[in-house]
Amino acid sequence: MAVKLRLVRMGKKKQPTYRIVAADSRAPRDGRFLELLGTYAPRGASVAEPSAVVRIDNEKAVQWLLQGAQPTDRVERLLKGSGAWDQFVATRSG
Repeated sequence: MAVKLRLVRMGKKKQPTYRIVAADSRAPRDGRFLELLGTYAPRGASVAEPSAVVRIDNEKAVQWLLQGAQPTDRVERLLKGSGAWDQFVATRSG
């Protein structure tokens, strides 16, 4: 089973929020997933906070990466921003 780290769309029409999940690559985008790793709100959490909000459980994300999960391009950028990607590279290299 090939595992991907990807986004699942949530939220209202024209107000997206996303969950970052580990899912089987054959499952549909908004379908079944194996584990929830975090959330991503590109429009901010509220009107008062307009910048993007990213919350990722770095330990879970690194564990999935070490087991061979492949992140999508967007999720890889989010992992780099949260520091999980650096942890993964450090543990993998030695």
